Amino acid sequence: MKAVILAGGRGSRISEETDFRPKPMSEIGNMPILWHIMKIYSYHGIKDFVILSGYKSHHIKNFFYDYNLRLNSVEFNLSSGRTKIIGKKINWKVKVIDTGNETMTGGRILRAKKHIGEEDFHLTYGDCIGDINLTDLKKFHTKHKKIATLTGIIQPGRYGSLSLSDNKVSKFSEKPINKKDYINGGFFIFKKRIFKYLKNDETILEREPLSKLADENNLMCFKHNGFWHAMDTLKDKRTLDLMWKNNKAPWKRLIK
Repeated sequence: MKAVILAGGRGSRISEETDFRPKPMSEIGNMPILWHIMKIYSYHGIKDFVILSGYKSHHIKNFFYDYNLRLNSVEFNLSSGRTKIIGKKINWKVKVIDTGNETMTGGRILRAKKHIGEEDFHLTYGDCIGDINLTDLKKFHTKHKKIATLTGIIQPGRYGSLSLSDNKVSKFSEKPINKKDYINGGFFIFKKRIFKYLKNDETILEREPLSKLADENNLMCFKHNGFWHAMDTLKDKRTLDLMWKNNKAPWKRLIK
């Protein structure tokens, strides 16, 4: 199963970082939050990634281009022009797909349809971190056989809220209804039928597609009561970085 990561937006609320690089490349402990997210998926055996890039995508491409050189020792044979990595190479397959600077979330997924393939796939945002049990998420999704599963968390603030009935999402609202509601924490799994709900570049996944899926009884919620944190502002970035440096990052146990 592939993990698809939305990594193409501008991140205007953290412009101190994103004037120079895309938000998923903002660093926690000297490594991009994108890397942390991928490491969590890798811990659960998911090593095939499709990254939906856009704004300043060359930063993401360059990161993976010299990834093994950055994290290992290297031997240069100047006479032959060959380079040898001395150390352990990471066992990932990564596609970085340009999906446009202004494309909306649903449109980015639609643009990458041929790269995602026919199987169910994971999807998450490139700016949220958590100790989600992705193995249990997959089991939950497989069991209920609906088109979509999202991860619900309890978090006051500014995210789309959910009305639940026995883990079924009976209503999806872009704006919170109550601070005690479960909210959309990302970390989705979709069946390929999701593409029928994505019309064009202007499609915002979190609006009509998820609302329609909820209305049709095709959207389920995997409840996560552990750690989850978005990196929307410079304060968020500093909080996550401090957690990591002080060995208090709940997701650190998943990073190997």
